[in-house]
Amino acid sequence: MDCRPSRTKNPDHWIETCPAFSKSICEELRELIFRWEPDLKESIKTNMLTFSGRKNVVALGAYAKDAEVMFFRGAELNDAKKLFNSGLENVSIRDIKLKSLDKLDRAAFRPLLHAAVQLDKQPALPKPPKAKREPLLMPPHFTEALKKNRAATTFFDSLKPTYQREYIAWNTFVKTPEAKARRMSETIAALAAGLKWAQRKLA
Repeated sequence: MDCRPSRTKNPDHWIETCPAFSKSICEELRELIFRWEPDLKESIKTNMLTFSGRKNVVALGAYAKDAEVMFFRGAELNDAKKLFNSGLENVSIRDIKLKSLDKLDRAAFRPLLHAAVQLDKQPALPKPPKAKREPLLMPPHFTEALKKNRAATTFFDSLKPTYQREYIAWNTFVKTPEAKARRMSETIAALAAGLKWAQRKLA
């Protein structure tokens, strides 16, 4: 996605001022999109020629060395012909980067565009729930240290699981005996002083 300020708000002027390399590619893509999906509305957003229905569907980007077709909900589309060649790690957006229109499979691009338009008429899928983290077991030396300090134990037990996990992780993933002892000493002092892990250096 081109995040630079838009050089114009006029789609015709946008096409006219495209870089020489990608201008003809974007001109033809624009014609194909309007020919196949004439109900889409045209506008300029984030310096891209954007086609919208209910929401943004697809956009064209014009650059010095290539052109881009960006599908806003590409991750939800069935790209059986593997047209998407960029942005594959994104949560929703998928891109087709083009050096030449000769490389574009138009027979596959048309149904992909149509599917994107139909998808736009449906609500976006809810984001997948965050993966639950595996619980961390309390290191034995942490348990023993808490038994020896009532104030530290009382404060630790009052903490939410997220804040408890910070202390547990800090005292679990430690390599040397020296570091293990130092961290445990800092942990008990901080807990006894009523401090969360992020505040421990105040102890």
